Amino acid sequence: MSRPVETAAGGAGEFVRPTGARSDRIHQAILVATAELLDEGGFPAATMDAIAARSGASKATLYKHWPSRTAVAAEAFGTMMAEALPLPDTGSTATDLTEQVVRVSAFYASARGEVFAQLLAACVEDTTGAAYFREYFLSGRRAAITELWRRGVDRGGGRRRHGDRRCDRHSVRSADLPPDDGPLSADRGARQATGGDRPARIAPRRPLLAHRPHHHLRLGHRTG
Repeated sequence: MSRPVETAAGGAGEFVRPTGARSDRIHQAILVATAELLDEGGFPAATMDAIAARSGASKATLYKHWPSRTAVAAEAFGTMMAEALPLPDTGSTATDLTEQVVRVSAFYASARGEVFAQLLAACVEDTTGAAYFREYFLSGRRAAITELWRRGVDRGGGRRRHGDRRCDRHSVRSADLPPDDGPLSADRGARQATGGDRPARIAPRRPLLAHRPHHHLRLGHRTG
């Protein structure tokens, strides 16, 4: 998978990391080390020096694989969320969507929700990191909802031509931050998954994002 970043000239380009079996092992080891640091101390703990020390790779190697520490943290966090939230498969599309919304809400209500807010704030200033955030986190969330919708269509429970619009809608719902009182209940999750409840838009714990729900931010652009 290509890594979209800003080129030195400021245009959209491609960051091409080293490939091959050894490079892939190094890449994975760095992601594991970064995930551990994010869990232990949040984004502030995941410095390039700390990642290099934990993974055993040099900083020069890190910069061959990623353009910035925000970029490596974004890829690691996307992997963390995908591993923590395997897609439900209950046999019912509505139940699957409900379960997914409830699981995502619980994820954001955990300590990793703080990491999400920190990473999101970093992406506002770091255009290269924002590109990775879109590729490895936001795209992953949409892909999960798309897969649930595809299953529903295959079961005869939806229309394929409505898929893109509804997947976008559910991606926003399932990516919203959780209510202040914790993760969603199954009943609230069902209403949110099916459109009977508006997505919760609350202030993240970090003051920097107090009035900017993340799906309204222009990632990679400075805000006034």
